[in-house]
Amino acid sequence: MTRLNRVLMVGVALAALGSAPAWADVKIGLGAPLTGPNAAMGEQLKRGTDAAVKALNDAGGVNGEKIVVVYGDDASDPRQGVAAANELVGEGVVAVIGHYNSSVSIPASAIYAEEGIVQITPASTNPQLTEQGQKTTFRTCGRDDQQGDVAGAFIAEKFKGRNVAVIHDQTTYGKGLADATKAAMNKAGLTEKMYEGITVGERDFSAIVSKMKQAGIDLIYFGGLHNEAGLILRQAREQGLNAQFVSGDGIVTQEFWQITGEAGQGTLMTFAAEQRNNPAAKEAVAKFRAEGYEPEGYTLLTYAAVQAWAQAATKAKSFDGPKVAEALHDGSKYSTVIGDLSFDAKGDLTKSDYVFYIWNSGKFAEANQGELAKVGAK
Repeated sequence: MTRLNRVLMVGVALAALGSAPAWADVKIGLGAPLTGPNAAMGEQLKRGTDAAVKALNDAGGVNGEKIVVVYGDDASDPRQGVAAANELVGEGVVAVIGHYNSSVSIPASAIYAEEGIVQITPASTNPQLTEQGQKTTFRTCGRDDQQGDVAGAFIAEKFKGRNVAVIHDQTTYGKGLADATKAAMNKAGLTEKMYEGITVGERDFSAIVSKMKQAGIDLIYFGGLHNEAGLILRQAREQGLNAQFVSGDGIVTQEFWQITGEAGQGTLMTFAAEQRNNPAAKEAVAKFRAEGYEPEGYTLLTYAAVQAWAQAATKAKSFDGPKVAEALHDGSKYSTVIGDLSFDAKGDLTKSDYVFYIWNSGKFAEANQGELAKVGAK
């Protein structure tokens, strides 16, 4: 018997005695790096969760009950992520939003699945997460094989016959994304000149930058997060290596530019189409901005994850994980701040919309055709 079922039975018994309602507060968990090197990303997940839950409660809650968020800090560390997952389960959460890192979400998902707890990640893109056959695992983001197809095909077209370096941070996410991009690039006829791994937390990349400079690298593709990406790019420019820099959704934070400064100018990255421009997000975005917060990166993807769970729980008329998961799997469209979402049998979105963004004067925005046409021009 899961913890949720035990709580339900106790609640029903108390209600029958007239001493309490079946539910007091319904807890959902947030698993995210609230501290550590990726705390900026964790802040995006926290802001999105908190805002979505507040909107739900202001509208009467879910199934007539108030929603309360319990926070699990994973610090982007798989071991701490497992500990956080167990703590959230111990708190009696009925669903978990998160985690950020694929290397955390994958082991944590086994814990949630065993307890029948729905997990919806807004950020973990490694395909393995939803290839495990768990019926309670979902995501509101795309997959690295989809993202890699977009980046790889673009690089092969724009840098045909030129020298490309594929660099990754050896993590589940970073290496997985780099390999997916490499595979798509190779399939389109371009073979990389260099393929190297770096270490997360490293700060001196002068050796690999020198190696790329000696190899005459024209484009650097990096699979990893903003800390290492920013340092590699800044040090490349300091050594006079002006290769085009391309990365993925691990650098969608203002902290990337804080590391690179002007060296980040013209950097390309793949991410979902701009959610802040979606008409469905207008009200939520206005509220964030009124509070002095810009809902960048994964903020709205997280908000949408909470909305999808809440609507599925309403449809199921239950907080029971398997019943909510069944509703999420049934092909229904769920209205969210990033548009209507539906999930396939694996828990992936039925469609993805990766596009290129470009960093320009300290900000990033979707790249237009004119900007993309200039990439790779000699």
